[in-house]
Amino acid sequence: MKNIPALVVMAAGMGSRYGGLKQIDPLGPNGQIILDYSIYDAYRAGFSRVIFIIKPELTEAFEQSVGQKARRYMQVEYAYQTLDNLPDGLTAPSGRVKPLGTGHAVWCAGGQLDVPFAVINADDFYGADAFQKMFDFLSCTVDDDKYRYCMVGYQVENTLTDNGSVSRGVCTADAQGYLSSIVERTAIARQADGRIHFEENGVDGGMIPEGTPVSMNLWGFTPSFCSELTGMLRSFFSETLPKNPEKAEFYLPSAVDALIVQGKATARLLTTSARWFGVTYQADKPTVQAALAALSDQYPADL
Repeated sequence: MKNIPALVVMAAGMGSRYGGLKQIDPLGPNGQIILDYSIYDAYRAGFSRVIFIIKPELTEAFEQSVGQKARRYMQVEYAYQTLDNLPDGLTAPSGRVKPLGTGHAVWCAGGQLDVPFAVINADDFYGADAFQKMFDFLSCTVDDDKYRYCMVGYQVENTLTDNGSVSRGVCTADAQGYLSSIVERTAIARQADGRIHFEENGVDGGMIPEGTPVSMNLWGFTPSFCSELTGMLRSFFSETLPKNPEKAEFYLPSAVDALIVQGKATARLLTTSARWFGVTYQADKPTVQAALAALSDQYPADL
């Protein structure tokens, strides 16, 4: 049991664009939330332990809405992302309210991670295929002369919303299938001509071809990643945070990219044809509800 990969769920975000705690908003035909589907898909893939990274004040709401149901399938634990949960000697800037980013979130769970682990967002629907590919990779991966990580990439056209633009990390892989770069693109949307474009500094930045893999924060790591995060957090506090103390964030893709550039790690780019969906905007809710209803025959009625 000890070496079975764990699932880490990042759920401490503020949900500012949506206007509430979208992580626990019922969207399925029987009151399910998106995370219920992810937990079940992960369970079917082989995961048997989940760690929810949340704010302390959400513990009761999460336990009632998610934890109790998840315990039917997995061992459930909690980790807490707070502004004072930091490596020794670091202090968050005075007046800071915004969480410190996804890299910091995973660091907050590091003390509970002694096995390979997958990381997901709480409010994204990833699909069964993605979890199976992730579990299969993590079940076999072993660090050698480098850290051996992975990421599941989604075809960009399968990650769009009809109700606005999205930001995505556009991925490039080398000939061996290892991630060579992730470039964050903002304001990605399908234009009137049917093509997918992004904006840069308020102007059209160009086209993103269909089939291009993008990151939806579905990562796979060995425990070595948590050790590396401590030093990278210290660098973030000394080099990046002072430039924008209220809003700068330490992101997972940036942490992975840094380790790849330093020659310490590789990240296998796993691909899936599954369609992502989630509630990026309030107007996305009816579309997601319809999509989940269409999947009813693939999941238990009491999920």
